[in-house]
Amino acid sequence: MLACNIAKVGKNCVFMKKSGCSYNGGTCHQVVESCLGCANVETFPGGQYCRVSPDPALKWNGGKCNMATHVERVQEQAPVKKVNPLKASKRGAR
Repeated sequence: MLACNIAKVGKNCVFMKKSGCSYNGGTCHQVVESCLGCANVETFPGGQYCRVSPDPALKWNGGKCNMATHVERVQEQAPVKKVNPLKASKRGAR
């Protein structure tokens, strides 16, 4: 793995090849407004970039970014199943 010399200078990057950055567009994209406050945002001389994703805007397209540390996760509770009392009493009698 080569170190980036375009956007995240000095960081090891899976997209860096001997011919340059192989990511879509030839470089990582800067963070979007939704990313501000996240622990994965790093500041480089060229701007602020995400440590996890080369294109943070794509992570936010479908709603919340799954790697965001500043967004509170709300766990969905399983729906409460209604129990038929007659069937429950028959099961208990076995």
